[in-house]
Amino acid sequence: MTEFAAEFLGTMLLILLGGGVVANVVLKGTKGNNSGWIVITTGWALAVFVAVVVAGPYSGAHLNPAVTIALAVGEKFSWSKVPLFIGAQFLGAMTGALLVWLQYRDHFNITQDAGSKLAVFSTGPAIRNTFSNFISEIIGTFVLLFAVFYFTNAEIADTKTPVGLGSVGAIPVTFVVWSIGLSLGGTTGYAINPARDLGPRIVHAMLPIKEKGSSNWSYAWIPVIGPIVGGILAALLFRWLKL
Repeated sequence: MTEFAAEFLGTMLLILLGGGVVANVVLKGTKGNNSGWIVITTGWALAVFVAVVVAGPYSGAHLNPAVTIALAVGEKFSWSKVPLFIGAQFLGAMTGALLVWLQYRDHFNITQDAGSKLAVFSTGPAIRNTFSNFISEIIGTFVLLFAVFYFTNAEIADTKTPVGLGSVGAIPVTFVVWSIGLSLGGTTGYAINPARDLGPRIVHAMLPIKEKGSSNWSYAWIPVIGPIVGGILAALLFRWLKL
């Protein structure tokens, strides 16, 4: 499998299973309706596990532009590959979002709340405050990437794949994402991944979803820029600590 295909498929699975658990919880008439935050955070964590296991041996399983950029800043990944990886991640995220809609189409049709429909595709703040929301995404992604740097540091001897989470990192990163969701996710829904949020938000805007409402574009920059900033800060701190 090529690196592009691995990042595409891994990110597609991430969004299919992650967006899928949100759909199962928030859309009307599902078996998991109103099952709560613990189900959502657990589903997202397990989605990460599946995605990393599939993509890890071939691409390092970045699955997230913030991871790719931070690893490049941390001198663990080649800048020349950054556009390829990010392109695959966005395409994979959009495809995964489309599959979630196909899976839950009947439930989208009977759900009246437009906000619940958007929540399947993208994140939104519990309390709208631009500064606080931006800081929340920075902090959440900082925790993710700071942990990832220590996982990748342990795997640096494996030269067969680009530096990333790798298959060995599937279990620890699953717990990191789960922890972030449980502890820090209540403010913004913890996007911590620009492709995870922007790709599906574009799909939401394009799909013929009944009474879907706004895609909330005025908020869309926060889960894109915030994670990138958080990842870069984690990379810089890691490099400083390793000096």
